[in-house]
Order: sequence, then structure tokens, then C-alpha cells
Amino acid sequence: MTSAPLPDAGSNWVDRHAPEGMKPWLKLGRFDRPIGIWLLLLPGWQGIALAVGQFGWEAHRANLGANPIWLFVAFAVGAALMRAAGCAFNDIVDRDIDAKVARTAQRPVASGRISVKQAWAFILACSLTSLLILLSLNRTAVLLGVGSLVLVAAYPFMKRITWWPQAWLGLTFNWGALMGFAAAFPVQMILIDSWGEFARRASLFIDGPAPLSLMLPALLLYAGGVFWTLGYDTLYALQDIEDDVMVGVKSSARRLGSQVRRGVGVFYALAAALAGLAGLFAGLGPVFWIGWALYALHLGWQTTRVRADDGPLALKLFKSNRTAGLILLAAIILGAVSWPM
Repeated sequence: MTSAPLPDAGSNWVDRHAPEGMKPWLKLGRFDRPIGIWLLLLPGWQGIALAVGQFGWEAHRANLGANPIWLFVAFAVGAALMRAAGCAFNDIVDRDIDAKVARTAQRPVASGRISVKQAWAFILACSLTSLLILLSLNRTAVLLGVGSLVLVAAYPFMKRITWWPQAWLGLTFNWGALMGFAAAFPVQMILIDSWGEFARRASLFIDGPAPLSLMLPALLLYAGGVFWTLGYDTLYALQDIEDDVMVGVKSSARRLGSQVRRGVGVFYALAAALAGLAGLFAGLGPVFWIGWALYALHLGWQTTRVRADDGPLALKLFKSNRTAGLILLAAIILGAVSWPM
């Protein structure tokens, strides 16, 4: 296949302003396409906000939890670096496939502008810097961060073995919801003497519930995020259906076929329902539900516009999920501050 530029080549800040020698490296980390950073970052921010909303600012004033502002900054830098490392790893694994697909043929590794060894060095640099940030968090968050590496390492291979690689991406991209919640948690969720001690410490701020119920909002938020990603990445995959058929790559978009709109609608409905349950069990205030309704409406709007044969529209809808994620984040934050502490 004759290589073709990416759909938005020449329209991003890297192509317009970056020094020529830096362009391949910035593109290797997808810094020219920041939507991926947002989609990786937002679940982490939502998890932080959910923990603050569930336990209140009093826990943080008592120095039992990390400063949420610092966590927001740390997660932003970490998300940008780990997304860059993940993209580079994906490009190494998929370099032969990428060279055959018009949308990806000009990626730095597939096109030969960056060698495999250079790409590994890039991954190492991003990962080591991210590790320094990770080690500044509590032990629970550190363990979760290390555990995420299994999901990240396996993702590039999923499109070869399952029709639902987008589901695996959902498990990976939304892991930050659990990490953010753990990092902002006012007590250690694990690595303490006993569950009884965990419940005792937590009861300083929450009356009554058992440990599992304390973690339930984060688990619901994570599950909702998985379905959210399954929906938006199915939209993203609509761009590549013809090329994916040619090279034998599987995707949810191919699996759903003409039923893709219905499938995305089901994924988004589950995403909204689980996000709502997360807010309910976290005890967020009534303002949360206003934001949640806007989040659900935004996902519904996307669903009504889905067309299986319109790749450019699919890309536009995919990118609109930054707005959807920000709406849910705002809903959680406002629900937290509106609830009487």
C-alpha cells in the first residue's frame, strides 16, 4: 500500500512549530495528538476527586491523605509520560502492521525515522521519569501502578487474538481511576495490619461501612470507564475497518459491523449508569446529578450521530470524549464541594 499521511497531518502544533529534529520523537510519544493524554488522565483525576468527595476535606486537613492539588499535577505529568511510553511500545510491536495501513504508515518506527533501539531508549526514559512520580505516592497507589504494566504490555497483542481489544484498552486506560482513588485515600487500603485496622482508621471519617463498601465507588467508576473506553475506541476503530480487514487485525468495530451504533449505545449507557452508581455510593451532593445528566446526554448525542461508513465523523466523535470526561470530572468535583462535610 502507498503510504498516506495521517488524517490531521500538518494541522497540529508539532508540524507547525516543533524543531525538525524533535518532530519524530514528539510523534513517537503522540504529543502531537493530546487527546490520548486526556483520555488516560481524566479517569485518574476523577478517582482523586471521588476520594475527596467520599471522605471529605477533613481527612486531608488531618494529613491522612495526599494533597489533591499535588496529585492532579503528578497524574498529569505521569499520564503524558506513560501514554508516550505506551505509544512507543505499541509502535515497536505493530511496526509491520502499521507500515501496511494508510493512517499509520508514517509513524516514526514504521517509516524508519526512528529505529527500534531508539524507541526502546525513549520508553526507558519516559518510564524512569514516571517511576519517580509514582514513588511519591502512597504504597497502595505504587502497587497499582506496577500492576498496570501487565495491562500495558499485553494491549498491543490483543488485536491479534480477540475481537475486543478495545475492552482491554478500557481496562488499561481507566486503571488511573483506581490509582487516583488510592492515592487520595485518607488511609492505606492495603499493607496495614488487618482489615479490622483498615476499618478502624476509615471509621474516623466514615461511620459504619465495611472496607469493601469504601472501595465500591472507585470500582464502579473504573467499570464505567471501561465501558466508556469501549465505546469511544470503537468509534476510533471505524477509521481503519478496510485496512484492518486487509491485514487481519480484529476490532470491536469490525465485530459489530452494521450494529455499531447500537453497540456503542449499549456501552455508553452502561458507562453512564456505572458512573452514576459511583457518585451515589460515594455520597456525592445533588449537584453531581446535574453534571451526570449532562455526561449521559453527551454520550447519547455521540451515539445518535454514529455512522459505520463515516471515518472522519467517527474521529470527531472520538475526540469529543475529552469534553465528556471533563463533564464527569466537574460533576464529581461539584458533587463533592456541594455536600455538607
